[in-house]
Amino acid sequence: MNKKNLIFDLDGTLWDPRATIINIWNDILGKHQLIQQPLKAEDMDQYMGLLAHDILKDIIPGISEIQVQKILSEIVSQENKVLRLQGGILYNGVEETLKSLANTHHLFIVSNCQDGYIESFLEYYHFNDLFVDFESHGRTQKPKSENIQLLMERNQLSTEDSVYIGDTQTDYDSATSNGLSFIFCEYGFGKLDIQYEPSVSKFSDLGLHV
Repeated sequence: MNKKNLIFDLDGTLWDPRATIINIWNDILGKHQLIQQPLKAEDMDQYMGLLAHDILKDIIPGISEIQVQKILSEIVSQENKVLRLQGGILYNGVEETLKSLANTHHLFIVSNCQDGYIESFLEYYHFNDLFVDFESHGRTQKPKSENIQLLMERNQLSTEDSVYIGDTQTDYDSATSNGLSFIFCEYGFGKLDIQYEPSVSKFSDLGLHV
């Protein structure tokens, strides 16, 4: 493929944060008496990569918009604080592969997460020096496709030299809508509607495709 600019999704691509964030969601939703039994980590699989606003509306049908904003404010604040201290689970080979790729490629992140979430990831693992730039829904309030475009314009990246790497249909759609090549991470949370190549079954295989 020979792309020099690698733009990564975060959840399901670089790490699995479920064990950390599920406790936060349970604590806050339980405090507000919005769930009858605790959520399990696997309950979040279907939601990973989606906007927290939409996740909350699906988990608690009929919740008011005012209450959604109040709950999200608490969840976001707590997630950013706790993830900086506890992190998530890096997928096998991520640290070594990123450090190797950073010697020959420019690395970026675009995620549907809240503002401060990517920063927590980078700070916990001391990855700040590996990544050139990042963008999130929380900072721009824009969908992933537009955030990819924003990041590419800001860093003067060409579609010919860039690829988006992710694990969901949204990732694929966001990449292709920008004319970008895509690499599918089979080990993540999502599935694609089509059989797709190139794909990787483990992160360390990424070097074979870029």
